[in-house]
Amino acid sequence: MAKAKETVSRTLIVALVLSIVFSVVVSTAAVSLRPAQVKNQNLDIKSNILAAAGMLETGASADQIEERFELFDVRLVDLETGDFVEPSAVGVEDPMKYDMYKAASDPKLSTNIPSSEDQAGIKRRPNIAKVYTLSENGDLVRVVLPVHGYGLWSTLYGFVSLEGDLNTIEGLGFYAHAETPGLGGEVDNPRWKQQWVGKELYGDDPTEPQIKLVKGGVGADAKNKEHKIDALSGATLTSRGVEQLVNYWMGDRGYAPFLKKLREGEV
Repeated sequence: MAKAKETVSRTLIVALVLSIVFSVVVSTAAVSLRPAQVKNQNLDIKSNILAAAGMLETGASADQIEERFELFDVRLVDLETGDFVEPSAVGVEDPMKYDMYKAASDPKLSTNIPSSEDQAGIKRRPNIAKVYTLSENGDLVRVVLPVHGYGLWSTLYGFVSLEGDLNTIEGLGFYAHAETPGLGGEVDNPRWKQQWVGKELYGDDPTEPQIKLVKGGVGADAKNKEHKIDALSGATLTSRGVEQLVNYWMGDRGYAPFLKKLREGEV
């Protein structure tokens, strides 16, 4: 009987020791791999920014991506006023380290959006956004803006790139979503994304975006076709979500105040 109790005790002790050892190993591995994970996440974001701007070459190496991305000036913008703000305003030294999506969940750093105005379905909007501008010889060439909004099953996160006129769309791409493969997931289809290139955000009013995703496709003689893109086949709600998130973020509740000041040379 004593031997049985001793055997059980030893088994429990061995199991406990092994559990502690494995916990230490896993924790150590997680800590040691964290820098590499962060680096890869940053590289993925930079790749998607370059892709939206049409600057990502097929098969580009990590060094090439970093080199191309260095052409951009990364700044923080107060969405209410449209003015640039210093990184210290949000407690960081490097604007790249600012997470506007994390800020959106902090009541001190974000604004609640009334349901009647929340066309993108995001509930809260960060007060400060991160923007990426690229100039050549003193002239603005492009601006890449982060956007997000709800589709059918998920929140889509991506970027819209504008040409230097701040009206012509240079590209659009999403780097994270969980829409249905083959339907809403076609937001990743290069042929569909190509339709956005050259489309115009605004009409006469540079604060009122006019983007429209058209069910059944945009006809050759469609009125105001410069603002229209084919809706995704069989994905009405995802299409509507993309249309609404783009129009929200390019409107006066999003980047329009910033784009207006940038256009007029006030920032």
